[in-house]
Amino acid sequence: MQEYIEFFKAHSMLSLAWIGLLVAFVVTVVKSSFSKIKNINHQELTILVNKQNAKVVDVRSSDDFRKGHIVDALNVTLAEIKNNQISTLEKHKGSPIILVCNAGMTSSQAAQLLSQKGFENLYNLKGGMGEWQAANMPVSKSKR
Repeated sequence: MQEYIEFFKAHSMLSLAWIGLLVAFVVTVVKSSFSKIKNINHQELTILVNKQNAKVVDVRSSDDFRKGHIVDALNVTLAEIKNNQISTLEKHKGSPIILVCNAGMTSSQAAQLLSQKGFENLYNLKGGMGEWQAANMPVSKSKR
């Protein structure tokens, strides 16, 4: 035990950094376990769409959406969700909604906002479109 105390005294900044990382990790794990939004992978997305008629909502910009998106996805940007312009999503409120962005971070934020607006069955695609395309999953391109 004495060695640990000496190490902490000699390397206080390193020790504080490790403690900070540990606390951040614990908070993240606890927060995700109590979250209403579930993170899913591309295989789970496919199952939800096919078996539970889930709706995929792409929160990326219209330009990114046109370049390539998941087949039959709706494009509702994060700004539209923040501004409460979600009339296209209201009719899908009862079915599972899967949110997608480039890497999974923006869609997580969009899912939190939708959760606050009363949507309950929300999912976030881990890794976003980057992971979707890396897995060679089908991508549709808009002509407009």
